[in-house]
Amino acid sequence: MPIYTKQAMKTALVAKLRHHFGREVSEANALHLFKASALVLRDILSETQRVRNDQIPTQDKRQVHYLSLEFLLGRSLLKNAYNLGVLEPLQEALSELGYHLTDILESEPDAGLGNGGLGRLAACYLDSMTTLGIPATGYSICYELGIFKQKIIDGQQMELADSWMNLGDVWLIPKMDEVEEVQFGGTVEEYWENGKLHVSLKDATTVLAIPKDMNISGYHTNQVNTLRLWDAKSPVPVDMSLYSCGDYLKAVEQQAMAEVIAKVLYPDDNHYEGKSLRLKQQYFFVSATVQSITRKHRAQYGTLRNFHEKHVLQINDTHPAIVIPELMRILLDVEGYDWETAWNIVTQTVAYTNHTVLSEALERWPQRLFETLLPRVFSILCEINHRFCQSVYCFFQGDPSKVQEMAIVWGNEVRMANLCIASCFAVNGVSALHTKILKQDTFQNAYRMMPQKFFNVTNGIDHRRWLAQSNPRLHNLICSLTGSDAYLLQPNKLRELERFASDPSVLEELGWIKQQNKLDFAAFAQKEYHITLNPHAIFDVQVKRLHEYKRQLLNVLHILHLYDRLQNDPTFDMVPRTFLFGAKAAPGYLIAKQIIRLICSVSSKINADPRCKDKLQVFFLENYRVSLAEKLMPASEISEQISTAGKEASGTGNMKFMMNGALTIGTLDGANVEMHEAIGPDNMFLFGLTAEEVAHKKQQGYNPYMYYNHNDALKRVLDQLTIGFGDGVSYSEIANRLLIGEKGPADEYMLLADFDAYVKAHQKAAEIYRTPQLWNEMALHNIAQSGIFAADRSIRTYASTIWRIPLTERTTYK
Repeated sequence: MPIYTKQAMKTALVAKLRHHFGREVSEANALHLFKASALVLRDILSETQRVRNDQIPTQDKRQVHYLSLEFLLGRSLLKNAYNLGVLEPLQEALSELGYHLTDILESEPDAGLGNGGLGRLAACYLDSMTTLGIPATGYSICYELGIFKQKIIDGQQMELADSWMNLGDVWLIPKMDEVEEVQFGGTVEEYWENGKLHVSLKDATTVLAIPKDMNISGYHTNQVNTLRLWDAKSPVPVDMSLYSCGDYLKAVEQQAMAEVIAKVLYPDDNHYEGKSLRLKQQYFFVSATVQSITRKHRAQYGTLRNFHEKHVLQINDTHPAIVIPELMRILLDVEGYDWETAWNIVTQTVAYTNHTVLSEALERWPQRLFETLLPRVFSILCEINHRFCQSVYCFFQGDPSKVQEMAIVWGNEVRMANLCIASCFAVNGVSALHTKILKQDTFQNAYRMMPQKFFNVTNGIDHRRWLAQSNPRLHNLICSLTGSDAYLLQPNKLRELERFASDPSVLEELGWIKQQNKLDFAAFAQKEYHITLNPHAIFDVQVKRLHEYKRQLLNVLHILHLYDRLQNDPTFDMVPRTFLFGAKAAPGYLIAKQIIRLICSVSSKINADPRCKDKLQVFFLENYRVSLAEKLMPASEISEQISTAGKEASGTGNMKFMMNGALTIGTLDGANVEMHEAIGPDNMFLFGLTAEEVAHKKQQGYNPYMYYNHNDALKRVLDQLTIGFGDGVSYSEIANRLLIGEKGPADEYMLLADFDAYVKAHQKAAEIYRTPQLWNEMALHNIAQSGIFAADRSIRTYASTIWRIPLTERTTYK
């Protein structure tokens, strides 16, 4: 990779301003400089990719194709500059042109092509695959609007359009010569010719899939991978005769119907139209993807019979699962292979990552919608289902209940998880506990029948982004103590920090870094949200998607308990706390939106009460996103990972907090279990029921009213929900859900059962916080043991155990 000097970078920036924007430096603004900077880095990536392809003209290594409906990328300018090693010359060049790098970085919008951990994981994995030299391509949809921009008005979440493409499209390279056609609807026709059955689709609606490629940089490597985002367009031109007659809407109807596919991430599916659009989105991107991959493979090898030897399709949850019958369709209908040959190829090509044990989150589609929208795919699904049900029936010696449970098509539903179990050569969970639950509960009969398919690959995070980039003070300390920055490629070298756990000067330095990061975030919060944080209070943070099982509500109940004590207990000597929440609720998830409103009501009440001054603060951080997390994680001191045990597949926020020295208050759920194994019980604050105890309580008949009647503190808190907080809003519905249930079981996620243990865990944390050296020692142990949660480790595991890709020297670092 060539070395870029300050002068070379400055010359390139000026050239971009002139040639692309018709601006001299004196006429440009920060947005022009952002785009110019992005274009310069894009050129570097393209040139690096070209040189590497010239040096290695044919890649015979198995290619990884990572299919995900979400890629939560965040901002790319800093990431690419850092990975390419040009951050310093870029900063110096911008400075000479009269701009601060920080201002340019802040002008970039987050690429919100995801909703939470699923999309962020996909982005981290692309970075790691590139850094480790694994040839890979990511695939998704080029959402025009992405995840919504959250606005809190009168305490309530409002969803606004997030037009990230206005600036973010600078990273995208359209490939108009690689357009694919995707067909919906129509009728299936079969006919015999030359002794072979032929199948065709008649009168289908065609949508064009336009690939827009984003180059993905790796850290200090000449490997460049690609994220391919598919945009949707109609092949039918505007009807000018209608347009000329003034029927403007009718004239562009075909274009609008096609383009809506790529308009927005996760349309509300509480109605038929929403379900139809979601299914269209899923088929659109997987059909375009598999057509593109097979077309290139055929051009290189002249056949698809060796397809499984050269490619692995890793599907991130069930959203891309339609790739299975779609690949079968191509092998059967286009290539003319017999069923056994096609099935052998498919079942050695596709691997499935499961991300949930919640039955309601395992995708199911109405059969009628599926067969109407995708008739040929549905007929292939039915044949897969028929053959799979026969094998289940034989294995379980004619037990019809097993067939009913494991069938792909049953009861007028299409079950996507069962499709993946039947068809994929590997099925992996994303934490040790999650995989155990998949084997013993969620897919227990599938595991009995096909145990060789099941693997565990615990999730990981991009430690270069979430530590080195986001927390430069901590990065500098690590480099100073370990003697180099080797941990950037060998994250387990963080363990070398353990030898400093008893060094008072190191612990004092670690405490100083955290305090400076808190001051930085307080300044940001004042500017962004016009709120004043107490930098001398514990920063207690819960940021993640709003869902009942993640139990933001339990956090609120504890805050109300603290407030109650401040009001009624004059002897209460409280360690100052600042509670920070960040979360988006799905637009149709009404109770989640009500919990956000509750947090805002509690925040307004507590922050206005003089009794809480310098003791207790509560804030809801509007529009939580990747770029906000990058500022918040380094400043956080307590990480709230409090989901009901057995419900969270893994979590990755817990890893980011740990790596930045925050201490976890959490249940033994998801990857918290492995965090506990790594750092021991003395370096985190565990509480609550285990997954086994949760299951046992439900079997025995869980009665939340018992906790309400026998715990006066809890009773006062729940009664306060019904009374409200002086803003005219009663939260009796939430209280009733906990105590008596409404449309489901009472306290489904066992907040009341865990309340007392949660309060005690917080009391223990507060007492330890009074001894800074002990707190900082615990933080150091967390940082030192966090290397096992790097995405590089996850990708090495995928490569060696699932993808069967030979590891190069760079990928074997331990």
